[in-house]
Amino acid sequence: MTTAAVLLAAGSGSRMGHKPKSLLALNGEPLIRRSARQLLDAGVTQLVVVLGHYAADIEAPLDGLPVHKVYNPDPDQGLVSSQRLGLQALNADTKAVVMSLADQPLVTTDDIHTLLQAFAQRATDIDMLFPFVNGQPGNPVLLSAGARADILAGASEFGCKEWRQSHAARTYKMPSENLHFVTDLDRPEDVTEFENRHGMKLQWPPAWTD
Repeated sequence: MTTAAVLLAAGSGSRMGHKPKSLLALNGEPLIRRSARQLLDAGVTQLVVVLGHYAADIEAPLDGLPVHKVYNPDPDQGLVSSQRLGLQALNADTKAVVMSLADQPLVTTDDIHTLLQAFAQRATDIDMLFPFVNGQPGNPVLLSAGARADILAGASEFGCKEWRQSHAARTYKMPSENLHFVTDLDRPEDVTEFENRHGMKLQWPPAWTD
């Protein structure tokens, strides 16, 4: 199965005080690089990183990694616009897509393998899979070539969430107790909570330190 990934990192970080949260470093490694590395180590054959706000800062830590960068000219249109740009940039022979966020500090290569294995073993009528942790939808999301085509055939505001809502019968909520899938960083309070809960420090690069 030819598997590609789209890594979304175009947002303004408005709830984070207008800072690029994917530049937070865990154990000295910026989350954007960590996220990209985990996906590549999981065996994706193509990795598209969608950039927008702070593009020059965010792309620097990706140096040396085999990623294809796509730039959203108007990232304030929202997440869907970045999803669609990423899906458009994938190779035509892509059979499965991992749609991933750059602000999930705990997702590992093993976690991605778990999702890929579940997707490979899914029922034939399933075209989207996402982890469902204690009643909460998580990320990354996996989708088939058919779901990708459906999304790209839709209107500009039609993305993964909209596809899922209109194709419930073709969507699989993968039961999981893995909190990695639902741990993300949207606000400064999330950073503090993460550090207190997991005993790991997240650090801003010097240019973004208050």
